[in-house]
Amino acid sequence: MSHNRLIGGLLLATVALPAPVMAETFSLWVRADGSNFMPQIVEAFNAQSEHSAELQIVPTAELVQKYAIASAGGSAPDALSLDLIYTPAFGAAGQLRDLTEFAQDLDYFDSLSPAHLSVGTVEDRIYGLPFSADSSVLIWNKDLYREAGLDPDVAPTTWAEIREHAEAIDALGEETYGFYFSGACGGCNIFTFMPMVWASGGELFSSDGSEARFDSPQMREGVEFYRAMVEDGLVPAGSQTDGGINFFAAFANGNIGITPSGAFAIGALNTQYPDLDYGVSYLPGKDGAWSSFAGGDNFVVSAATDDDKMPAIEAFIEFAYSLEGQRLLAAGGALPVRSDIAEEALEGLDPRYILAADAMTNGRTPFSPVFNDLINSANGPWITTLNRAFYGTADEVGETLAQGEAEMQSIIDDAN
Repeated sequence: MSHNRLIGGLLLATVALPAPVMAETFSLWVRADGSNFMPQIVEAFNAQSEHSAELQIVPTAELVQKYAIASAGGSAPDALSLDLIYTPAFGAAGQLRDLTEFAQDLDYFDSLSPAHLSVGTVEDRIYGLPFSADSSVLIWNKDLYREAGLDPDVAPTTWAEIREHAEAIDALGEETYGFYFSGACGGCNIFTFMPMVWASGGELFSSDGSEARFDSPQMREGVEFYRAMVEDGLVPAGSQTDGGINFFAAFANGNIGITPSGAFAIGALNTQYPDLDYGVSYLPGKDGAWSSFAGGDNFVVSAATDDDKMPAIEAFIEFAYSLEGQRLLAAGGALPVRSDIAEEALEGLDPRYILAADAMTNGRTPFSPVFNDLINSANGPWITTLNRAFYGTADEVGETLAQGEAEMQSIIDDAN
């Protein structure tokens, strides 16, 4: 607000300055999976900002329930880094703050991970912003490729090539297998199997999550691709009961030729198995297209967070999106979520991360407010259906997928 003052016969105009922004401290939660990078980002932000974040690391398996209880009881943190698949549920329940205007005002908004934003958006309002990322990729053992007479620098780009390469590697001996996947792990298979179906033109849900599309020609072909490799002994028998404990470990042992995995495997293999020679490529569809699951976290703000905290929270988000923040993220093993500076953020790191980051450009994340019940639950229709189909007979696949789709749709309808 401006006003005029008369001083010494001169009329002077003065302008009232805006009130200074007060330094604020906000509470921030992150699941333990983010403990490799979040403490470093918080420390760097606190060192250079007038504001500060107070970090609490929560065990990964406990965060979602703990946050739900805290939100209901009025003790939620001001902000948290949330597994992106849960954003639709908390956003639809009114437990998250609308960040639409802030997000769309960011100069680099269009370069933020579209998959993260797709599940961070509920009824055209943005409740979750991309924070950390992990893409799904295909990895292969180059030493086994050499032993099998395959070119160690050429990845399979179709299902037929995966099968061909797996057969050649499997022929090396009884203790060597061509392919591996965790057959009883819902999260593992949505992360690595579903992108191969997406790349072949299939879907799992409608875009708004209201319809299950489990039983499709593309899904049937994908299931049959895996099922046939299991039946022909190209996959170890133990995969049938693997709930995820060997999702990474099986390949790391050195006797698996090919496996779908995640970008996280690059850092883990380099650190824990430095002598393992491996390649990283895209997850292919049946005929050569490729896709990826976009995993990681969205940054969300609790609906009850005081307005006074928002300048500090917004400053933290912008720091995390800066080149310094994205480099800290990458150094901690997560992929950048800004495509326009991804290569700069990854500079000096293993070059295989570049492909993994590029996979995010074609990454997808299924939108469902009941994702946990459908996909992550050990007794949910996703993994129980796939397990029956992967390890059953060819003539049972169609009926099994149709039953699984009906179970999925029932859960979706009951939630609406």
